Amino acid sequence: MVIGIIGLGKMGEIITKGLLKSDPTTELWGTTRSEKSAKELSVRLSIPCHTDNRKLAKNSDIIILCTKPHQAEKVLNSIQSEMSSNKLVISICAAIQTEQLFEWSGRQAAIIRAMPNTPCLISQGMTVLCAGQKTPDEHLQIAEKIFSHLGKTAIIDESQMDAATGLSGCGPAYVFLMIEALSEAGVKVGLPRHTAVLLAAQTLSGASQMVLTQNSHPAALKDEVTTPAGCTVDGLMALEEGGLRVTLIKAVLAATRRSEKLRNFK
Repeated sequence: MVIGIIGLGKMGEIITKGLLKSDPTTELWGTTRSEKSAKELSVRLSIPCHTDNRKLAKNSDIIILCTKPHQAEKVLNSIQSEMSSNKLVISICAAIQTEQLFEWSGRQAAIIRAMPNTPCLISQGMTVLCAGQKTPDEHLQIAEKIFSHLGKTAIIDESQMDAATGLSGCGPAYVFLMIEALSEAGVKVGLPRHTAVLLAAQTLSGASQMVLTQNSHPAALKDEVTTPAGCTVDGLMALEEGGLRVTLIKAVLAATRRSEKLRNFK
């Protein structure tokens, strides 16, 4: 099975590195827009890279489309002649719907939408998937297997993809900001910077793992940390006073709305 990645930008490169790390036997090809970047990536990733999307589509069983959303139609139109019912196209383009992808690619290939996030680089990613109306279940299972190498996966309805983009697709940036803020607070109260970053990052990582493994609601886990008249309740009061809860909700809503608007861009 040959996987071709069209558009080796940031996310395309992350997916490639994640796949190579999790399964070094995977046969990967990639394309970029310029000969210079193709040569650089061939060396850096140790996979064949070039600029010919039609050649890549012809020689690939699975095509992962990693272009910007406004480039998707042009790219898929250019490879229509290489499409068939045996091909699987997986798009990570935010907002572009499966019916659009199916139409632009010539109405033959199976279509899957995916929204991975950057922790895929270290096999700790979160990828949501949805299938086009005429996509067989076996193709969805193939896509799920590919992205399971990069972290956790979830299959959702296409109507929920913008929401998933706003939450998990953009979510790592929210978490990085929280780690930055917490570590700055650590420095403020006297910790060395490298120690403050370690404490902040590992605390968020450990707390996240508890949510994933303890089968408890986050509110219940929060209550376990909050002892009567203790330090934690004062910290939580400060967070509520500062509007952290509402601000995070607003961040997801804003990113979701932006994803919805991307469909109107050309």
